[in-house]
Amino acid sequence: MATETSKGAAEYYRQLFQKHASVEKDNKYYMNKDDFLAAIAPGEDFEKIKREQFGLLYKIADTSNQGLISFNDFVIFQNLLSKPDAEYEVAFRLFDINNTGKITFDQFKQVLSSNLPSDAVPFDFDCDWLKLYIGSKDGHYQLTYEEFSQLLKGLQGERLRQEFKHYDQKQTGYISTENFKRIILDIAKHKLSDLVIDHLPTLCNLYATGSGTTISFSNMVAFHNVIRNIDLVELVIRRAIGSNPEKTITKQDFLSEAAKSCRYSLFTPMEADIIFHFAAVDSKNSGRLSLADFEKMLDPRWRPITEQEQERLLDLISSDKKGKVDVAKGKHGVMWEIIGNVYSFVLGSIAGAVGATAVYPIDLVKTRMQNQRSKVVGELLYKNSLDCFKKVVKNEGFLGLYRGLGPQLVGVAPEKAIKLTVNDFVRNKLANKKTGEIKFWQEMIAGGAAGASQVVFTNPLEIVKIRLQVQGEQAKTHPDMPRRSAIWIVKNLGIVGLYKGVSACLLRDVPFSAIYFPAYAHLKKDLFHEGPDHKLTITELLTAGAIAGMPAAYFTTPADVIKTRLQVEAKKGQTSYTGIKDAAKKIYVEEGFKAFFKGGPARIFRSSPQFGVTLTVYELLHQAFPLPGHTTAATPGATSATSSVVSSSEQQRFGALQSRNALKLLLDLDYRFGVYNPPSSK
Repeated sequence: MATETSKGAAEYYRQLFQKHASVEKDNKYYMNKDDFLAAIAPGEDFEKIKREQFGLLYKIADTSNQGLISFNDFVIFQNLLSKPDAEYEVAFRLFDINNTGKITFDQFKQVLSSNLPSDAVPFDFDCDWLKLYIGSKDGHYQLTYEEFSQLLKGLQGERLRQEFKHYDQKQTGYISTENFKRIILDIAKHKLSDLVIDHLPTLCNLYATGSGTTISFSNMVAFHNVIRNIDLVELVIRRAIGSNPEKTITKQDFLSEAAKSCRYSLFTPMEADIIFHFAAVDSKNSGRLSLADFEKMLDPRWRPITEQEQERLLDLISSDKKGKVDVAKGKHGVMWEIIGNVYSFVLGSIAGAVGATAVYPIDLVKTRMQNQRSKVVGELLYKNSLDCFKKVVKNEGFLGLYRGLGPQLVGVAPEKAIKLTVNDFVRNKLANKKTGEIKFWQEMIAGGAAGASQVVFTNPLEIVKIRLQVQGEQAKTHPDMPRRSAIWIVKNLGIVGLYKGVSACLLRDVPFSAIYFPAYAHLKKDLFHEGPDHKLTITELLTAGAIAGMPAAYFTTPADVIKTRLQVEAKKGQTSYTGIKDAAKKIYVEEGFKAFFKGGPARIFRSSPQFGVTLTVYELLHQAFPLPGHTTAATPGATSATSSVVSSSEQQRFGALQSRNALKLLLDLDYRFGVYNPPSSK
């Protein structure tokens, strides 16, 4: 098992290195600093933990001090992060600037001083506490790794004492709430939630001490002990809540469980008071608190790496070795892959039909408005889209809003299927084979190709749909005109006639998809922050789909107007058109530039919600009717590149968590530790 684990990890590290290494030298690839940070901290926003602080790990990985990291260096570093005492080893290697395996007083002072910000309270290196560990500063005592680790564990407490003494110049035993907050932020800002940070000064309200706006040393030490032992706090809370039917506990329940769980008392009454004080912030019932109340105290990104996560990572690595083809086939072979494709096709067809039906009345209004000629060539039947909607209902009834829906539904299935399939196929072909990344212009090409492919189905169906949609309008002005069925229209037009206006259809659908698909992808990523730690909700998917459809729909309205005019049979006395250029010229001369945007608002109100509804229904169908034993991307547009080994969201979360945890001890010294460049090796 150990051999399989090491082989799996080595394969994962190799693929991760190959994905990010960008520097070629002597026919070998190396990582620069940017490459390294992208590999070990994917998805980091560098807000609470700065880029320079992750850069400390780069200094440790660059053992040759060449400014480049080889594959061997990268594997050694990853092996370091996988150790249970990784945070201690990282800190030791940073302080051991001479790589001797020992740390002297001068080295300790040099590294600590150069990594603390200039506005931090100066550390007193002549204190008695430090002398107990390392002797006098004139001595030659050198700390081993084990001794240095023990020193680090107590160093935060000594900084706490020195900073309190610095602000308590008159030795009253109290400091102001402002100075208390400053001290706590220095050593724990990276751990605390924003909610607790904002409410730190309220600790003065817990006890009637000093002037009522001050904090005692006991208060500060108690708060520090709570944060430092927060894992034990959570363990006791979970046990207490688990044994309570209401799943809420009081402070007395907490202390009782702590007394039962341990041989010696873990928490003092003051520490229990502090736990419940901050957990009760924004809580409706401050007397009895739930697990969710306590979880609000810490930044959720800080947590241990569980054994299940490690096992899951190895499972992913093992399955990825089989290659993309085997993963797609799964355990059931090619037949199961075909079943999966049919399953996705059926769900996509249903979702497309629901989306089309939901907005079909708007589509009918849009068509009527676009086909309406100016007063020069005929009578204006409708003042605007709302007027058109009212008159259709009045003259043709509610069902008149759905005239021509049948052909539309027949065409939705192949249209949506081929559109999504071609987009994914082209994206996969254009994407970087090594990294899985795709450029914006390549996304537009993939979307444009998808739009072009759908015209094969959409043009015949739309010309039938449009002629059915305008029949009700024609019946009002020409009562003697017979009603035609979809079958009659198809027979009358013939194959050639069904593709009348196909050039205009291409002119509309190609740019629409070229705008829509990239916009949808970037909205999910940039606006809603889809990523390893955030799976989009149905509302977010619906919103992204709707917003992406707005510019795509409006800017392609002129092409849609021309297409409608070419596909509708002109009435007697109306202008007829021979092609795109002829239609554009005559529309402009007779009706002006604004005519090209007739029905534009209706087109936005149709296309935007239609795509949003379609994607939302597709998600719901996947959740309601999952295909047993088969995994399919629920969001249309996903490519095989996004599911490759090196970009797996679970692996990214695992790597980022390892890197953050490796910095824990250094950040405990000061949350800004490492923002300034550390000293170079002598």
